[in-house]
Amino acid sequence: MKLNAIKDIDLDQTDKKIINALQHNARLSNVELAEQINLSPSACLRRTKFLMDNGVFDHFVGLLNRALFHVQGTAFIFIGLDRQSEAVFEEFEVAVAQLEQVMECYLMAGDNDYMLKVVYTDAKDYEEFYYKKLLRLPGVVSTQTRMALRQVHSNTSITVT
Repeated sequence: MKLNAIKDIDLDQTDKKIINALQHNARLSNVELAEQINLSPSACLRRTKFLMDNGVFDHFVGLLNRALFHVQGTAFIFIGLDRQSEAVFEEFEVAVAQLEQVMECYLMAGDNDYMLKVVYTDAKDYEEFYYKKLLRLPGVVSTQTRMALRQVHSNTSITVT
C-alpha cells in the first residue's frame, strides 16, 4: 500500500524520505537521518519537527523480542455480542482496551462483531485469560479462536511515495 497525501500537508520527496526512514528505524539520530537522506542536520531537524507537530507520526515504540519474555502464543479471537448498539459497543471497547494481552481490537463487518489479536505465554496463561477476562467482557455471547502456529511475516511501516 502506498500513500501520497496526508490531510492538507504538502509532502515533498525529502519529507517522504524522512517518513520512510523513521518508520524503519525510529532510533536514528538527527545527524544519521540527515546523512541518510542527504540533508543538512539543521534542515533535517526542522522538517522532522514539522512532520511530528502536524501529526504525521502517531507515536514511536520499541518492539520487544517476544521470545525473551516467553510470549510464545498469538491467538485471533472473533467475538459476538448479545446486541448491536452504540452503547454496547462502547462498553465493550472500553473494557477490552484494559486487557494487557489484547494487542489489537477491530470492529468487524460480517458474522462477528469484533476481532482481537491476543498474546500469551502458554496454554495455561491463555486459558486463564479466556475464562477470567475474555468471557467476562460486557456483552460477549460467542467466541471463535484461531491459534497462530508461527508468524510468517510482520510489517509496521507504510511506504509513502
